[in-house]
Amino acid sequence: MSTESAIRDGVDDAANTVGSLWPIHSFVTANPLSGFEDRPFGEAVSQAAALLGGRGYPSAETFETALERGQINPEILEAELAEAGYEDDTETLLDRMADAGDATDPEDGHEDGEGDPATDHVDRVLTKWLSAFLDEGSAHWSMPNREAGFYTAFRGIARYDSEIPDEGIVADLPETPVEAIQTVLKSYPEGQWMSIFEEQLAALPGWTGFIKQRAEDEGVWQSTYPISLEGYLAARLALLDAVGDDIEPSNDVVDANQADELAEAFLRAWEATYRDALVETVTEESRSMADGDTSGRPDVQLVFCIDTRSEIIRRHLEATGDYETHGYAGFFGVPMEYRGYDADVAVDACPPILDPQHHVTDVPTDDDMQARHDRRSGIRAAADEVVEILEANAATAYGYVETAGSGYGLSLAARTLVPGRVHDLIDAAADLVPDDHEFCEPLVDHQHASSGDLPLGLTVEERVEYAATAFDLMGFEAFGRLVVFTGHASETANNPYDASLDCGACAGNPGGPSARVLAKICNDEAVKAALRDRGFEVPEDTVFVAGEHNTTTDEVELFADEVPESHVDDLDQLRTDLATARENATAERAEAMGADGSTGVSETERRAADWAETRPEWGLAGNAGFVVGPRELTSGRDLDGRAFLHSYDWSTDPDGDALEAILTGPMVVTQWINAQYYFSTVDNAVYGSGSKVTQNPVGNVGVYQGNGGDLMAGLPLQSLMAADDEPYHQPLRLSTVVHAPVERVTDVLADHEELTQPLDNDWLSLTIVDPTQDHRAFHYEEHLEWETASEQTVATPETPNAPAVADD
Repeated sequence: MSTESAIRDGVDDAANTVGSLWPIHSFVTANPLSGFEDRPFGEAVSQAAALLGGRGYPSAETFETALERGQINPEILEAELAEAGYEDDTETLLDRMADAGDATDPEDGHEDGEGDPATDHVDRVLTKWLSAFLDEGSAHWSMPNREAGFYTAFRGIARYDSEIPDEGIVADLPETPVEAIQTVLKSYPEGQWMSIFEEQLAALPGWTGFIKQRAEDEGVWQSTYPISLEGYLAARLALLDAVGDDIEPSNDVVDANQADELAEAFLRAWEATYRDALVETVTEESRSMADGDTSGRPDVQLVFCIDTRSEIIRRHLEATGDYETHGYAGFFGVPMEYRGYDADVAVDACPPILDPQHHVTDVPTDDDMQARHDRRSGIRAAADEVVEILEANAATAYGYVETAGSGYGLSLAARTLVPGRVHDLIDAAADLVPDDHEFCEPLVDHQHASSGDLPLGLTVEERVEYAATAFDLMGFEAFGRLVVFTGHASETANNPYDASLDCGACAGNPGGPSARVLAKICNDEAVKAALRDRGFEVPEDTVFVAGEHNTTTDEVELFADEVPESHVDDLDQLRTDLATARENATAERAEAMGADGSTGVSETERRAADWAETRPEWGLAGNAGFVVGPRELTSGRDLDGRAFLHSYDWSTDPDGDALEAILTGPMVVTQWINAQYYFSTVDNAVYGSGSKVTQNPVGNVGVYQGNGGDLMAGLPLQSLMAADDEPYHQPLRLSTVVHAPVERVTDVLADHEELTQPLDNDWLSLTIVDPTQDHRAFHYEEHLEWETASEQTVATPETPNAPAVADD
């Protein structure tokens, strides 16, 4: 292998230890330690601590609070501690954990003392030019020569930057980044190169993760202004060479200490306490389902995203009448690139584990409403442009406020003092501007043309397949008069993290467009006929409707302008019941945020409109479980908005294809979400993003803490903490519970190493409630071995297709 190939491959391999970071306007939740998932969890967090400096377990104080609140079963904890070899009482062990943690990490898990001044200087210079180059539309003055790529542009400006010493290789940078890397490394043994790459890429993991994702995505910004990990690393090494900083790897190794070993036992007990209660619920309801009659046609069926926030509104809606709700991934199974009517760019409306297969755009269908929309939105766009100018130029802003006088002052006062009233005014103003869905429809018909590499629209065969797949995965057998696909979005003011509150299954985009696409597909008579041929008896009077759930205010908007007169009464009753469900759901959410539940609707509207509100909603904080099975398993049970719920009926999936799609898709995405919330909670300074109060957005790509440095990679404190020292999110690894025959799950796992690897390494847990074996629960151990709830080990099957099960 040539030296050039060795360097490129080495850089790519080294970057695996840094998690990818998406731009904040398209926030995608991801495990910050995804590059370590091929290792056992305990080993991974120790190695990440050495490389990134982050803590891997909750603190002793967090465990103590969980115990006081009854979130950890003392008997389970005692058993876990005994198995780990600890016999002292809990209080003594917590003190020992705290002392061991303090001795190991005197500053809450982070290195003591000041950093190296030379390295700090390099970081400061490098991040200055990274932010200028990687800006996505915020900067009014662009970095010169961006089109040539980062390394070339940096090479051109380095000589003019007074902060860069005219020393070493930077005084005469080679033409290519690989040459620059090779020149800097020539005095180091080749055996050290990989360690050097890892340490230098991990020095600014936020920027590295962003560059890594952007280079892999190859989107419009990357194609216009390219950057590579080699180019970034070359610039970094050249700057380190210029300041005379030694890049010899430290080779630090952080072994699991007693604090971590104790924390692992406490964490397992906490997780088992939650998991046992969830499994008990599913097991009890599984037996009840077997004894009861679940047939019949509901008045309305609503399909929500599997998002944990949907559990609350679903529960309250079901309590108002004969409603059947289902859970399905929020992109509704259509992997598309979507462009709204007046959007500047198209977005990927599907999870990042999938590539879009179609381009779908909104097309106007009502000329009068389109003209009205264009007039009103033009005025709004002009106002937005003025605000952007004011934000970018402090001197102009002061002059504008002085000129505008009392009118602007009253506006500021209203937004600050009475945001709820402002919300009402904004709603009233919005009514004057038709929404896209009121005069547009998604163009789903195949156009025999393309947008870039993607075909415009979908063929009839593709539309049928997406509809059939949806109903297969959810186990649909009967259809109501109305079937509502309900996407979701969030509403918040002045919040860089607004995309993190939208649909995680849609790459941080609202789910309404995906719902509209599937509803239009299913209303197609040709698609309905094909579905009937495939065994889905869709009645003639079934109408499919799209909607969008505002997770901040729990308002559900129905996009139902085309509903026939015959269904108007059904629709009116649904809207009435949705309003009732909203009142009850917002009361629950308001109480969770420390507010008066009796003011739920007004409180959530205030939070949506208040530009100083750091916590408009809790998002997915609290997530801990993922249930795959019929809704009957959890309906009527208060899961506290902590469980992802995916509909699935094993009896309609004899080949296990639907189960395979759920485990390889939604389960992977939920584990990403869960891991980001976990690590952002246990070490917010390293894996999260600190307080919103001290954040500064940069380049429309991310946030700094303060006025510079590394991009913060995870969630802010306000999304996780009820107070500075009191986590709201319970940092637990994901507990997945599947209602299906254990042998069927084993078959799926045997074919997918990407599933067994994180399971074997304890990144999540998996429990099966088997309706074919007296509804017994089987917990996954490792290597396709299962353990029954009664602690009897299930023998490893000789073949993956026929797992042996021990009798109780």
